[in-house]
Amino acid sequence: MKKLILSVLMGVCMAAGLSAKTAVVYFSATGTTERMAKNAASVMGADIFEIEPVHKYTAADLNWHDKKSLTTIECNDPKSRPAIANTIDISGYDTVVLCYPIWWGYAPKIMCTFAESQNWSGKKLVTLCTSGGSGLGRSGSDLAKYAKGVDFKGGRDFTRGSGNDIKKYLDGILK
Repeated sequence: MKKLILSVLMGVCMAAGLSAKTAVVYFSATGTTERMAKNAASVMGADIFEIEPVHKYTAADLNWHDKKSLTTIECNDPKSRPAIANTIDISGYDTVVLCYPIWWGYAPKIMCTFAESQNWSGKKLVTLCTSGGSGLGRSGSDLAKYAKGVDFKGGRDFTRGSGNDIKKYLDGILK
């Protein structure tokens, strides 16, 4: 009986340790990416963290028809690095799944801010995006360049995918 109880306890501890090794980190200005990231974290049993911008984006900031909107200005400035209001520590994770919307064919610049602020040595990176039409493009590989030392596994657009679709994809590329 003692062996059975010990085995069950070890199994629970191991399962908890496995789920703690993957982090889903997301940025969402409208809630679409947030829903996708929460689905991904749920099916993976991963911890989840939201990147919170110092400046919350308004509808006017997100107006891609306006060349003077904040997001248009950020996207057109390669040096733009919007400030992050909260601290996210990925040091205890082996795999990080970054989730973000696509703006003008690219990841929002706040994702570059995050990628540059972390120690990625020995970590795997997967990128998942939501998009109104332009898809993932090079956004994942571009972010991997800012995540010095990371092992970039790939990325995909999951605007219309389910949590199970995400799990199947991640299981396949993280073998």
